[in-house]
Amino acid sequence: MPQKFNSDGVEIAFIDEGEGFPTLLIHGFGSNHRVNWVSTSWMRDLLAAGRRVIALDNRGHGESGKPHDPAAYRLATMAEDSVRLLDHLDVRQADVIGYSMGARIALSLAVAHPDRVRSVALGGLGEAMMKGEVFAPVEPLLAALRARSLDEVSDPRGRTYRTFADQTGSDREALAACVLGARDRLTPADLRKISAPVLVAVGSEDVGAGSAAGLAALIPGAEAFEIPGRDHMKAVGDRAHKAAVLAFLARQGRKDG
Repeated sequence: MPQKFNSDGVEIAFIDEGEGFPTLLIHGFGSNHRVNWVSTSWMRDLLAAGRRVIALDNRGHGESGKPHDPAAYRLATMAEDSVRLLDHLDVRQADVIGYSMGARIALSLAVAHPDRVRSVALGGLGEAMMKGEVFAPVEPLLAALRARSLDEVSDPRGRTYRTFADQTGSDREALAACVLGARDRLTPADLRKISAPVLVAVGSEDVGAGSAAGLAALIPGAEAFEIPGRDHMKAVGDRAHKAAVLAFLARQGRKDG
């Protein structure tokens, strides 16, 4: 069972396992720590690499609190949940891995609290993050989440999100609030401030995320990795993806030594 702590009035569920340098995992929209990190064997592989692994359920997701107010879901606010979790665990600094929305949160964390982040691995997030709003267009997605059943949803993207929400047993009104609230964006100037090493990994078939190389070019010294033959959903637990991230993290440890 996850542990829980209070993050400025919202209960946040998390797990904390293993020993070694801390690695913080931040999952994507509509997911939770189990779906994103445990069932895909990320937890197993990171623990086997000798790491302390900390994974939270973002507010509105999993076993964390689920406010229905969009104002509770700014990306910067969710990044503060991560910082408070590190504080709660007396962790000064961590390597951070985020996927999709979790990658956006990880970037917000790196910009706002550079001293807390040793390195950042971004998955499922490419240069498209710099174009338009995060969930645009929001109307079909909101309609899909609020429909009485999947049968009422015709929009393909909406059906994908609604199916995933049903599979994970999500609070769909909390997810709708997240869609409306998590729309703040980082600017190119923000990205240029990032001093931590960054790896950007995107599936070669992920049409929505945009180019990994395109985003990496905006972040000083960032590396790019194209996950071969994977779309947005299947790239998460891909072996080549994990191998690239583990090698990236191992290089940070050698720099410390």
